Amino acid sequence: MSISSDKLQYLIHDPNLDSDLKAIAQKVMKQERITFDEGVLLYEKGELSYLGVLANYIREQRHGNKTYFNRNFHIEPTNLCVYDCKFCSYSRLIKQKEEGWAYTMEEMMDIVKQYDEQPVTEVHIVGGVLPQYDLDFYANLFTNIKKHRSDLHVKALTPVEYHYIFKKAKIEYAEGMKRMKEAGLESIPGGGAEIFHPEIREQIAKDKCTGEQWLAIHEEWHKLGMRSNATMLYGHIESFWHRVDHMEQLRRLQDRTVGFQTFIPLKFRNQDNQMSDVPEVNVIEDLRNYAIARIYLDNFDHIKSYWAMIGRNTAQLSLAFGVDDIDGTIDDTTKIYSMAGSEEQNPAMSTKELVDLIKQVGRHPIERDTLYKVVQDYQDYEFPEENKPKYYALPVINS
Repeated sequence: MSISSDKLQYLIHDPNLDSDLKAIAQKVMKQERITFDEGVLLYEKGELSYLGVLANYIREQRHGNKTYFNRNFHIEPTNLCVYDCKFCSYSRLIKQKEEGWAYTMEEMMDIVKQYDEQPVTEVHIVGGVLPQYDLDFYANLFTNIKKHRSDLHVKALTPVEYHYIFKKAKIEYAEGMKRMKEAGLESIPGGGAEIFHPEIREQIAKDKCTGEQWLAIHEEWHKLGMRSNATMLYGHIESFWHRVDHMEQLRRLQDRTVGFQTFIPLKFRNQDNQMSDVPEVNVIEDLRNYAIARIYLDNFDHIKSYWAMIGRNTAQLSLAFGVDDIDGTIDDTTKIYSMAGSEEQNPAMSTKELVDLIKQVGRHPIERDTLYKVVQDYQDYEFPEENKPKYYALPVINS
C-alpha cells in the first residue's frame, strides 16, 4: 500500500474526524463521486491537511509522481479590448490605445519565426477583443502558422473571443468552430470562464459572453473530436458555493463530451485593476482550492497550477494538493499576471531549473506536448554542462 493510501486509511479510521468529512473520505477511497453539497462542505469544513490527503491520493492514483510541463510560446495579439472586466489588470479600452498594442499579421508571424530553431511544441494565442481581429483574420493566422511550421500545435482564443467573432460574422457556434478547425486550430485554452454564475459574472465581467455561452462553445469544439482546457477565477467576491457551481457545470459538460483535458484554478490578483479594494486570498486558501478541485472534478485528467502566477514555492506545495502540471518555462513574453501583481514580475525559468523544481519535492518531471503525449522523461536525464539550457516562452494564462 502506498503512503497516500495509508494516510487516507488513517483518516477514515480517525475517531475524531467529523462524520460528514469521513463519509467524503470513504467516497474518495471507493472512487465514488461527491455531491454538490459535499463540495460546499469541503470548502466550509475541510482543513488543509485533510484536503491534502484526499487530493494527493487521487493525484497519485492517476499519475503517481509524474508532474508535467511543456515548451511553447505565447502571442498576445493585443491588450486593447471592447470589454471592461473589473478584475483585469492587463487590458485597456480602445480609448486608451496609447497604453496598448495591436500586432499585425506580419508581426505575429515574426514572433512565430523567432522560435524556428527551438524545440517548442505549441503556440498559445490569446488577448483582448477588437473588431479588426475577425473570423478571416484569425483563420488566416492559424493557416499561415501551420504552413510555416506544420508540427506546431495551435492552441488559441477563448470563448470570449470566439463569441464576439462569430456574432460579428453572423454564424452559429458550430459553424464557427468548424471553420477554425479547418483553418488549423487544434485546441482551445480555458480562459474567460471566470465564475459562471450570473450574480457574480455580471458584477465582474458584465458585457462578455455568459457562462452558458462559454460552455456551449467548448461543447461544439468537443463535438468535433477536439480538446480544450477550463479555468475558474477564484478568491474575489464569490462565495464557496459559486466555486462549486462553476465546477459542477464543468463536470456535467465533461460527462457528456469528455473533451476537457485540464482544469486550472486562477487566483485573483488585485494590483492595478477596478477590484483593487478586494483582498487576495492567502496561500492556504490557494492550496485548499487546488485540492477541492482535484476531489470534485473526478472526470478531469489533470489539475494545473501556474508557478509564474503563484510563485515557485507555492507551485511546489501545490504538487502535494492534487496538482500534476505546473505549466512550463517562461521567458517573460506574457504580461497577464505580472501586470496584476503576481510574485513573478519577470518570469523566466530554464528547463533544467524547472526539472530541478519538480525533483526537489520528490516528483517525476515529464515534458509533454499539448495533448499530454510524453516528449521527454527527465527523471534520470543529465543536462550537459557545456550546453546551457535556452529559455523558452510559455504562456501563463488561460491555458
